[in-house]
Amino acid sequence: MKKHILWAVIALAAGSGLGLANAAPALATATVQPAGSRPLQGFDAVVEAVRSSVVAAQVAGAIVALEVKAGDRVAAGQVLARIDARAAEQNATATDAQVRSAQAMLDVATKDYQRQKQLFEKQYISQAALERAESQFKATQAQAAAQLAQAGAARTQSALHVLRAPFAGVVADVPVALGDMALPGKPLLTLYEPGALRVTAALPQSLLGETTQGLKVEFPSLPENLRWFAPTPVQVQRLPTVDAATHTQQLRVLLPAEYLGLAPGQFARLWLPVGGTAAASRLYVPASAVVRRAEMTGVYVVDAKGAPLLRQVRLGRAQGSNFEVLSGLSAGERVALDPQAAARAK
Repeated sequence: MKKHILWAVIALAAGSGLGLANAAPALATATVQPAGSRPLQGFDAVVEAVRSSVVAAQVAGAIVALEVKAGDRVAAGQVLARIDARAAEQNATATDAQVRSAQAMLDVATKDYQRQKQLFEKQYISQAALERAESQFKATQAQAAAQLAQAGAARTQSALHVLRAPFAGVVADVPVALGDMALPGKPLLTLYEPGALRVTAALPQSLLGETTQGLKVEFPSLPENLRWFAPTPVQVQRLPTVDAATHTQQLRVLLPAEYLGLAPGQFARLWLPVGGTAAASRLYVPASAVVRRAEMTGVYVVDAKGAPLLRQVRLGRAQGSNFEVLSGLSAGERVALDPQAAARAK
């Protein structure tokens, strides 16, 4: 009899130990609460150079020298390219010779006019002869001035065959090669100043009344310590006009010096708080708590006793790792973060 009782006690103890081992762990839950702040809406943006320039030709001619390539840093006034200037230089030389000839003729006319004045003072010539000498002197003087101006224009034309950097910056693109024909207005190089960059995004006109307070800029390609940037109000500029074709308004954010590693054309994302004060009272649940079965979307709501119950909900758009709850939940309710564990615990 005692032997049977002993085996019963051992079996009961084993059964109790097995029950403790299979006891379900407490479910990880999250409390449904209002967002407390306006949700952020993302808009695609692009990095732009505040100061950029397309260096174009002003004269026609073959490109005979390219002094820089894409990626080079240049100083203000540095030579970038040269266009064949042989004809322009010969024209400048010819006009310089004409200037010297006009100066010589002016010297002769000046001396002749002075002699005529002396003769008139001694009454050796008439007033009419003096006036003719004065007229000849003034005509020669005007001709010399015209030749001098023409020589200056020829030298300016010759200087246009040398392209120089308008400011210190980085060469972004060189779309031409040696021997290409340069024409007036044809772009030869593109420069930008790397120390002044901005992020530009096109916002729909429905957000014209939204404030930019709380604005954030994301750079997905940068390391974590530089990925996010929160600008000050002074660094944010909203253009006063709306594009009639796209019905969008440009929003620009000036970047500080630590973002020198960025380049014009690089992708960025602008996150803007939207929805006003009403958006701050919206409810959100973690995306991991959402259950999707066929056409049903729901979450496991955990009651006061810790029992999970599947409840259908209607969700709005995603906001980061959360979903907005349109209906089906109330503030203060708890939802299971692991729907599979909640289904096994039922």
